[in-house]
Amino acid sequence: MAYQMVLSTKIFSMNRKTFLLLLASLISITTQAQKPADKEEWESLFNGKDLTGWDIKIAGHKVNDNHKNTFLVEDNMIRVNYKEYDKFTTEYGHMYYNKPYSHYKIRLQYRFTGNQVPGGASWNVRNSGIMLHSQSAASLGIDQDFPISLEMQYLGGLNAGERNTGNLCTPGTIVDINGKLDEAHCINSSSKTYNGDQWVDAEAIVLGDSIIYHMIGGDTVLVYTNPRIGGGYVGKNHTFADGKVADEAEWRKRDGTKLGSGYIALQAESHPIDFRNIQLLNLKGCMDPKATNYKSYYVAADNSACTYKKK
Repeated sequence: MAYQMVLSTKIFSMNRKTFLLLLASLISITTQAQKPADKEEWESLFNGKDLTGWDIKIAGHKVNDNHKNTFLVEDNMIRVNYKEYDKFTTEYGHMYYNKPYSHYKIRLQYRFTGNQVPGGASWNVRNSGIMLHSQSAASLGIDQDFPISLEMQYLGGLNAGERNTGNLCTPGTIVDINGKLDEAHCINSSSKTYNGDQWVDAEAIVLGDSIIYHMIGGDTVLVYTNPRIGGGYVGKNHTFADGKVADEAEWRKRDGTKLGSGYIALQAESHPIDFRNIQLLNLKGCMDPKATNYKSYYVAADNSACTYKKK
């Protein structure tokens, strides 16, 4: 206590010039501690105004035919909306960000709202998700329901029992769980249940074809490794042809090949859902410490992107 009183007396007795010099010194130390190479540069995938940068593909419709305004922007959110539908049949839809990634973190918030549109399957009540390492919108068959991808599945609680979210579903893909092949089409996470129309924080850490983490509310709820093509379309008994996948023979030739990159897509499966604050941190880039755009948190090198100060 005596030491604190002496220190306080010394601080208050400083003249203005000495105080400003001390303040400048502290700011300098703080700035040096936060090196530009360590500062995470998250980018927003949604501008809050329109769907620029995204491609829409709805089963039965051409690319960027936003059938019945299934995807729209309101109040700084992307909304999966069924106001113009009398009945849902096979209009499974996805909206794809138009740039592929391999190593990255993605975070967003989602919430289910209202009631499912008539005609939607019972398993699609409060059911949606985002697709990781997905094929592009342009490569889908005209009637294809789901892209070949890894789906981080979002499920809302039904006010009756537990219903995990942040699960994994695997259209045309397979993964390892705890080092062993798991051929189940959907694999449950360890998350808690989120009932009602509340916002849920979701994040995925995607590291190429090695390992992927699903996180809900800041907790890691599922981890899987070795993602690859295979296992049928929705399990072994449902083939690529059954799923109306374009170039079905080519996909069969790729059976067992690693899946290390692709597109990110938001899903529309007959229940309204909102997405907001969609942000991505690229983990692949220049890993040369001498470059001006070097980042210490990169985990995969793309040194062709390096830039240097001119001599």
